[in-house]
Amino acid sequence: MAAALELTKEDTNTVCAAAMLHDLGHAPYSHTLEEVIENITGMDHMNTTCDIIMGKIPFVPERYTKIMGEIAPIAEVLENEGISAEEVCSLISTSSKESPNGQTHFDLENGQGSFGEKRYLENIISGPLDVDQMDYLQRDAYYTGVAHGTIDVDRLMQTVAIAHGGLAIHKSGLVAVEGLMVARSLMYTSVYFHKTVRIAEMMLCKAIDAVPPSILNDAHLNTDSALSLALENTNEDSQRIMTLLNYRRLYKKALSETASSLDDEQRKRLIEVADYKKRKQKEIEIADRAGVSHSDVTLDIPSKSILLEELTIGKTDVPVLDNGRVRTLSKYSPLARAIQARSVHDWAFLVSSPQRYVEDVRKAAAKVLFD
Repeated sequence: MAAALELTKEDTNTVCAAAMLHDLGHAPYSHTLEEVIENITGMDHMNTTCDIIMGKIPFVPERYTKIMGEIAPIAEVLENEGISAEEVCSLISTSSKESPNGQTHFDLENGQGSFGEKRYLENIISGPLDVDQMDYLQRDAYYTGVAHGTIDVDRLMQTVAIAHGGLAIHKSGLVAVEGLMVARSLMYTSVYFHKTVRIAEMMLCKAIDAVPPSILNDAHLNTDSALSLALENTNEDSQRIMTLLNYRRLYKKALSETASSLDDEQRKRLIEVADYKKRKQKEIEIADRAGVSHSDVTLDIPSKSILLEELTIGKTDVPVLDNGRVRTLSKYSPLARAIQARSVHDWAFLVSSPQRYVEDVRKAAAKVLFD
């Protein structure tokens, strides 16, 4: 994209460094454990990434440095190549300032696009046309075996442009952008927010709940397999959950409702417990009422926004450059407008438990959440 936009060597090096480094702070299993870790440490993976780059926290385990010797901080390596580490961190940290569906806001004024000065670098890293989603949508589709991640990246690169300081797409690239939006929408529905996927992720979080928080110390240095092994060998509850995950004996849906099926009072009650700690407390209350172990109940409420107004893919519009004027994609594309109105998932909350407890947990959850 930097080449397509004919960026300067300085901008190209900066944005490429940010692109390569932006996920360094991820814990094992990527976003799955982020909420748990943020609750324990107060830091998200963007904060961690920037601290790693600036040398405030280690990026190589101490046992490795004993073998390889001291390794220079990433910031030092960048600066030696003439790349500002602070600017790289600034580009990375902007991607945490997103809307709930992971898109950076594009402001509109009287139907005409209005951009901040030189926002195209951060738009490349995080935004409606960012290269990250062009990469992960295709990769995730391939590895999950679904047919939804096809994106015409070549056409997007041929028609991308800078307008009023931000990224836009020439009108001739409309079809390619529509394809990107369709791929993103279907991947969220069929993969990222699929009920089975969410139940598996909630089970992993429940295994973390069952062990001392210290297991997440320097989580960014750990791997999926190392964390799994640690969880299997910590205590009986975490071992049981990890064994069930390993053999795909997943919890089953006990209770779930769509946002549209909830009345105003029910929505209000769910909004009140959407906070992480309050949600965990409700899990305990449901388990106690059902007479099961606390580790046998998960409650997933992905977003307050789905309760307030159904969470949609693409509320943020793609800027379109047409004869020197910038307008939103939805002005040109009925398909884009339809995708924007489409819900990411068809449920507002999801309670799950082992199959043998489903009926007891269903009754308990209905009482705890809405009575």
